[in-house]
Amino acid sequence: MTDNNEFDVSASRREYTRGGLRRGDLPAEPLPLFEHWLKQACEAKLADPTAMVVATVDENGQPYQRIVLLKHYDEKGLVFYTNLGSRKAQQLANNSHISLLFPWHMLDRQVAVIGRAERLSTLEVMKYFASRPKDSQIGAWVSQQSTRISARGVLESKFLELKQKFSQGEVPLPSFWGGFRVSVDSMEFWQGGEHRLHDRFIYQRETVSTAGQPATGWKIDRLAP
Repeated sequence: MTDNNEFDVSASRREYTRGGLRRGDLPAEPLPLFEHWLKQACEAKLADPTAMVVATVDENGQPYQRIVLLKHYDEKGLVFYTNLGSRKAQQLANNSHISLLFPWHMLDRQVAVIGRAERLSTLEVMKYFASRPKDSQIGAWVSQQSTRISARGVLESKFLELKQKFSQGEVPLPSFWGGFRVSVDSMEFWQGGEHRLHDRFIYQRETVSTAGQPATGWKIDRLAP
């Protein structure tokens, strides 16, 4: 404790001893390693292993962060869904640059992604929306995300009203609800190490020439901790 009875955060530390990451462990592309780590996070029964911090920037250069859930990933990118009137969606409409962070700290791991976000097609959004539980579908209708409200009761009353309205049929897709696919420009893997000698490797997308034709490859570098 400090003199003013505040908790001394400077004294909070531990050793990272859960393993290392070596260049020989790395595949040629980042997605297989990301998938392997994600599966291990799920198998370890971490709380919300698909949760990721999403960082966007407003028109003044002010960054904002929030946590959302990863809902799909493949070689095209990483996908999440949101209200299109939300602060994050409005900021991405003006500046598509985005950063993602998976904080798997219980495994002494982080994965950081830098890329660009692109709106999903209506067909893709409809397919995912139809797969959600009905109460979650109704919840998407209730909230005008990021707007100010007077009390929680406003949301609860609206939810009950819409639950009654849609009780006998399917819940339609709101026009203001959608998703984004983040194409990956770089992906960094961080594995905690003893004595703060962490292992960090970054994959950066680059254009290479193969048989006279441009193709996309990945440059891999080890970073100092």
